[in-house]
Amino acid sequence: MPLALLALAIGAFGIGTTEFVIMGLLPEVAAGYGVSIPTAGFLVTGYALGVVLGAPLMTVLGTRIPRKRMLMLLMGLFIAGNLLSALAPAFGVMLAGRVLASLAHGAFFGIGAVVAAELVAPDKKAGAIAMMFTGLTVANVVGVPLGTLVGQHLGWRVTFVIVAGLGVLGLLGIARLVPDLPRPEGVRIRHELAAFRNVQVLLAMAMTVLGFGGVFAAITYITPMMTNVAGFAGTSVTWLLVLFGLGMVGGNLLGGRFADRRLMPMLYGTLGALALVLALFTVTAHHKAAAAITITLIGALGFATVPPLQKRVLDQAAGAPTLASAVNIGAFNLGNALAAWLGGLVIAGGLGWTAPNWVGAALAASALVLALVSGALERRTARTGRLVAAGGPAAAGTATAPAPGPAPATASAEAEVPVRVA
Repeated sequence: MPLALLALAIGAFGIGTTEFVIMGLLPEVAAGYGVSIPTAGFLVTGYALGVVLGAPLMTVLGTRIPRKRMLMLLMGLFIAGNLLSALAPAFGVMLAGRVLASLAHGAFFGIGAVVAAELVAPDKKAGAIAMMFTGLTVANVVGVPLGTLVGQHLGWRVTFVIVAGLGVLGLLGIARLVPDLPRPEGVRIRHELAAFRNVQVLLAMAMTVLGFGGVFAAITYITPMMTNVAGFAGTSVTWLLVLFGLGMVGGNLLGGRFADRRLMPMLYGTLGALALVLALFTVTAHHKAAAAITITLIGALGFATVPPLQKRVLDQAAGAPTLASAVNIGAFNLGNALAAWLGGLVIAGGLGWTAPNWVGAALAASALVLALVSGALERRTARTGRLVAAGGPAAAGTATAPAPGPAPATASAEAEVPVRVA
């Protein structure tokens, strides 16, 4: 794998740390500002919604900027947002800092995924994307647990100062290791927007929203769930997050390996298993050992869907993938926001700390249904294409013999010029 992927992984490590560390610090932040834990959960929801809005916005703004420079600008925005969160005098200001940092998230992973795929052979694209996302998953093994530990002992503000420092390392890594890639020629915003007319792109994004949203329904409230239901001490949340992160690392690498071979079967299996495990978590959450195993499985199954879903979008939007790739990252976080909100809703409604697990199971099961629909449509399209190519019944009545002589020149100038996209 090219060394530039390491730079992308470093940036992903910083972003992954700030995205997930707040979950282990919700009680401390809530106590610091005098708000309830469900209210503090808006720091998760607000970040996720910021990613949803920032992904297309920052990608569109960066269409005329070389990709390396855009990645560096995004890391600068990330640093500023985390410093604002660290220094925030009021809850609203901290929420603003979280949103500011989140604006860089979607575009960074969206552009980064395109760059990663460009650096390798076509049959290695999912593996390259998974390598970049390894930074995000390793953050859950190292960055998030250490950030949680620091926040519990030295204060959560110190954690966000450290996260800003990780952003500086990411910025330096990109400046040093990522090559100066030229802007793609012949691609305009209208080409990027055209990808959203493809029903398979929209289905993949819907799977992203629902599938990974199922993970966040449970994990957003892991601290109160494990302390109030399983009986863990507050300090034990750190190593539970390590287990979740280890599962994410393994699932991400597994998803990247098999997505290049059998993408849709991989999605069927992981989404179905994820729905089942999330449903079982309502039971296993009452037992320490079983809860720890389940948390690891949720991380593994949840992140095993990331490389195949991202590659699915890149494949289906092959003509102009940058905006679609970034919006799909936003889709992950739209699912996060939806799940965090629904999880807080069922808790506030008095259904108990394990109720978000049922929400997560329902979301993952819905994603599986969409995956089955997507696969069926793809098989139907392939069959129709074969029949048309063979002159079978599907072609009857739809094709007429061409008139003698040269074909009419009806193609537009745009269609005559091939579009080259990284």
